[in-house]
Amino acid sequence: MAYFAFTDYSGKEFVFKLNNDQRIAEARRILSGEETMSTHVLGRIRKRSEPYNSGWSFSLDPDSISFFTMAIEVCDSSITYAEDHLDEACGAFLPGCMWCPWSSRLTRELQDSEVQS
Repeated sequence: MAYFAFTDYSGKEFVFKLNNDQRIAEARRILSGEETMSTHVLGRIRKRSEPYNSGWSFSLDPDSISFFTMAIEVCDSSITYAEDHLDEACGAFLPGCMWCPWSSRLTRELQDSEVQS
């Protein structure tokens, strides 16, 4: 298990958890600069907060997370817009609860001491 953070054009930080060794390795390749194509975060939102992602009322399902180069427009939203319109998410807004912030940029892997459980 590992925790990573990304930002979007707003500059706000969003933290997510990965359980899958392959996805963890992918995220680390993105951070190292080895992976330069599929670098944006995609996942299914959960309408509940997590201690490791403080400040947000939603999180990403660790088992649904992947990284993309390009995605369809209906899943794009900034972190703050998704938070502000969470009550509308999973309907016409972010159908299927899939979220793919196009401006997402992986910034760091959290150290164990930074993770609140």
